Amino acid sequence: MNGFDAGAFALNLAVAAGAALAVMLAAFAVGTAKGVHRIVDIAWGAAFAAVALATWLLSAGHGDDGRRLAVALATMVWGLRLAVHIARRGRGHGEDPRYARMLARAPGDPRLYALRKIYLLQGGLVWLVSLPVQAAAYLTEPLGALGALGLLLWAVGLAFEAVGDRQLARFKADPAHRGMIMDRGLWSWTRHPNYFGDFLVWWGLWFLACATWQTAALTLVSPVVMSALLIWGSGKRLLEAHMADRPGFAAYAARTSGFFPRPPRRAAG
Repeated sequence: MNGFDAGAFALNLAVAAGAALAVMLAAFAVGTAKGVHRIVDIAWGAAFAAVALATWLLSAGHGDDGRRLAVALATMVWGLRLAVHIARRGRGHGEDPRYARMLARAPGDPRLYALRKIYLLQGGLVWLVSLPVQAAAYLTEPLGALGALGLLLWAVGLAFEAVGDRQLARFKADPAHRGMIMDRGLWSWTRHPNYFGDFLVWWGLWFLACATWQTAALTLVSPVVMSALLIWGSGKRLLEAHMADRPGFAAYAARTSGFFPRPPRRAAG
């Protein structure tokens, strides 16, 4: 492909898989020792950062330096911010109910089941979703209009995610809000500002890989898979199923967008 070092990129695919696997195996060792597998949620962001760093180092001399640096820094900032946020949020808590239910039904050794169904599965998803990050590093063209658009989407998405997480953390920290539904700030415009932020981040990173139509087509699966996970998979759908019976949630859902931000509807009457 013109403007793309396909041979070096093929090697990068294997190195990226190894980087994601190393982070997930380390998380599995810690999670098994502690008996708490929610640590994989911290490893999720850290694994993306590891893939981005490995790709940046390996792609030296193969792609445009500005594009390489932009995609590596964008991915590492996003991944490490998410990992730190989840680590702080989960401090002092026990096992995530999702993983507790999964392992309660595990056939055979629960540890091996956790390795396959939690850690290795998420490691595989990291590798797949990070394809634009890997491909962008091997594009020889400087960042153009599509690259600038990608960075703008990434920045808006990161802001949505970080501000939404901060607003929710402050709301939950006030004992007067115990049992209440967060419906303020960004949470009055969308029920999931953090997931919508992720959505923008990964479509933005995909635009960084769009300097050729071949790399755009090759990596399109990544933002599509991430969008499906956020909206119909382990993100919005699963969380709302958990919250459906909470007092006030039905009224909140009726006036607030399920995903894409919009002004809240007026309450009936």
